[in-house]
Amino acid sequence: MQDPTDNYLLALADRLTAGLSHVPAAERAVHAAYLRSVQNADGGFSGREGGSDLYYTGFALRGLAVLDALNPDVCSRAAFFLRNSLAVQASVVDFFSLLYASLLLQVGGTDVLGAAPADWPERVATALERGVNYFDVAPTYGNAEDRLGPALAPYRQKVFLACKTTQRRGTEATAELERSLQRLKTDWFDLYQLHAVTTPEDVQTILGPGGALAAFQAARQAGKVRFLGFSAHSVEAAMALLDAFDFDTILFPINATTWHAGSFGPQVLARALEKKMGILALKAMAKGPWPKDAPRTSPKCWYEPVSEPSEAALALRFTLSHPVTAALPPGDEKLFRLALDLATGFTPLTAEEARTLKERAIKGEPIFRYPRQA
Repeated sequence: MQDPTDNYLLALADRLTAGLSHVPAAERAVHAAYLRSVQNADGGFSGREGGSDLYYTGFALRGLAVLDALNPDVCSRAAFFLRNSLAVQASVVDFFSLLYASLLLQVGGTDVLGAAPADWPERVATALERGVNYFDVAPTYGNAEDRLGPALAPYRQKVFLACKTTQRRGTEATAELERSLQRLKTDWFDLYQLHAVTTPEDVQTILGPGGALAAFQAARQAGKVRFLGFSAHSVEAAMALLDAFDFDTILFPINATTWHAGSFGPQVLARALEKKMGILALKAMAKGPWPKDAPRTSPKCWYEPVSEPSEAALALRFTLSHPVTAALPPGDEKLFRLALDLATGFTPLTAEEARTLKERAIKGEPIFRYPRQA
């Protein structure tokens, strides 16, 4: 029996579209331009406060659809957010919003719900053959945990497996840890990290009563994790966590443009070295924010990556020329393979190359700045 809701929603969309056809084109364009302008960097849309959420993303995409303004750029960016939301537990309303938004994008030719490639075991084996032994994953990376777990199982004793959580309170962080262990088919993580800590409120909750830090320590005591770390998207949050607790590692952007044009990174690297931590470098191959209306040639990257080989080599060498433990390449498969090829022939930057890169980087637009901009 057909769900009567289906007919209702389709009829409602038809009525809205028909009604808007009587609104002058110039007025429709104003509304469409506004909706496109408030799309967040991660591809989602926010309500009156807070970050992207499925509920408001669904409304925004429906609005753009009835305005006939759901262009490829909006779809590509929204697909990035929706794919990363697939593995996150959602309310009934949010889950329905995710499905409906995915169907809207599918009509426009962007498949959010399609099956992932079936050759994950081969990809993992190839990475291991190339010398990769550090694997980093998180629940927010779409279905990566479900795919990586079976593929990595034969090699579990030979690799260093890191996972992360965006949960800031202890109960929720513990629950997410248990789900990640189950999905990745392992009894322990070599490293478990607080994910994308950014605001003072994040730090306060993590460190406070019932916060995630206490849960992390309990998990280590129980043998479910070996090392504790965090990733941060602001200097302020990183420095606060570095001062508050002796974490084993930090996962932080070390990128030529953020370093020189954004004053973002030197102070954190210096403090981490002082504390003798493991330093995992992010965003080595990030060029800057995606230019407005630019085609998303690497849809898995929320930023525009450096993809031209000679420029990418210079960017990666900048990061590896600093005292880092490891540098994580982008999630895009082509860029991942490029990074592996470039790292094979790594040599530190010369003084002249460092000066040339600094002159170029200062003119760029960084994806992160210090002080943090709200």
